[in-house]
Amino acid sequence: MHATSFVGAGLPAMQAALCVRATAVMPSRASPLPQGLEWQVESSHPFLIVARPMPVITELEPIAQADDCQGLYPIREVARLTGINPVTLRAWERRYGLIEPKRTESGHRLYSVSDIGTIRQVMDWLERGVSVSKVAQLLASSQPVEDPQPLASEYSDWQTRIGTALTAFNEPELERLYGQIFSSYPIEVVFQGIFLPLWQHLFRTRDVFGRTSEWLLLDGFLRGRVQHRLQLQAPQAGQCVVVVGMPELCLELELLVAGLLLSRNDRLVRVLAVGQPLEELSLICQKLEPQAVVLFASHALSTAQQRRLVRLAQTLNCSVSLAGEAANVAQEALAGSSIACLGSEARLINQRLDADLKATLGG
Repeated sequence: MHATSFVGAGLPAMQAALCVRATAVMPSRASPLPQGLEWQVESSHPFLIVARPMPVITELEPIAQADDCQGLYPIREVARLTGINPVTLRAWERRYGLIEPKRTESGHRLYSVSDIGTIRQVMDWLERGVSVSKVAQLLASSQPVEDPQPLASEYSDWQTRIGTALTAFNEPELERLYGQIFSSYPIEVVFQGIFLPLWQHLFRTRDVFGRTSEWLLLDGFLRGRVQHRLQLQAPQAGQCVVVVGMPELCLELELLVAGLLLSRNDRLVRVLAVGQPLEELSLICQKLEPQAVVLFASHALSTAQQRRLVRLAQTLNCSVSLAGEAANVAQEALAGSSIACLGSEARLINQRLDADLKATLGG
C-alpha cells in the first residue's frame, strides 16, 4: 500500500468511520460476550486503561503509615483515586519516568499528593491526544502543552507504518504496532484517530487490486482485539448498557468499537451481534434488565426508520438512545421523542448517555 495520510481534521469523531455505505455486513464471529474481569491487560503489551468518568479528587486522606511515610498513598489507593490501573502506573514509572514514587523497605510503592497531581496532569494531556512519550518530554522540560493539532501528522505516521505492515501481510508487525499505539494513546485516539480512518480508506478504495485483502486483514485483526477487550469487562459494574446496530446501517467493527468506547469500570456493555432483530429487543431487555439501549448507525436514518425507532422506544422499559453519525443527523427529527441523540465522538457520547441515564433514573 502506498504511504498516504488518512487523518481527518482534528480528532476524528466516529464520523469518518461512519461515511461508508455498508451494502453487505460481514457475519459476526463474536461469541457471546463473557462477563470479564477487572483491570487486566493483554500479556503481549502494556495497555493504557483509563476509567471513565475520571474521579475528581476533592479531599485526600493519606493511608496511615510509619512516620517517614506520612502523607503517602499505596498504589491501590492511587488507582482508586485516579482511575488509572496499577499496571499502567508501573509502566508510566518504568518505561517513561513520568512519576517517581517512594518505596517501603519491602519495595511497595508509595505516592505523594504531588505524584497524584502529576498523574492527573498526564491524564489530562493524554485525553487531549498527546502521546505518552511526548508527555514525558513536556514534564522533563516543564513546558506547557499546546493543543495537539500537530498530532495529525503523528497519527498519519502511524497509519503509514500500519499500511506498510498490511501491504506485506505482516501480522506480527501489525500486532507490534497495535501494542505500541495502545500504550501511547487513550482508547478513543487509538480507534477514532488512527485505526478507523485507515480502515475506512481501505474500504472505500477496495476496488484497487489487493486493497480488499488488506482491508480484510485489518478488519479481522481489529475485530478480534476489540472483542477481546470487551470480554475483559468487570461483571459487577453498576450499569448495564446494551448496544445494538441498526440493520444494514453499520459494519461489525464500527459497532464493536462503539461498544468499547462506551465501556468503563462502572458500566458493563453488551454488544449484540450484527443483524439482531429490533423487534426482539424487548425479549432481550426482559432478560438482561439494562439501564439503557444504545442503537448505533453510521449512516443517516430514513423517515421510516426514525418512526420505527420511536415505536421501538415505546416498547422498552429503559432509556433508548441513538449513537453514531446517524445521531448527528437525526437530532432535529427526534427532538420531540424520548430518544436521546448521543452523537459520534467518544467523550460526547459518554457525557450525553450519563446525562440521559441520570434524567431517566432520577439519579
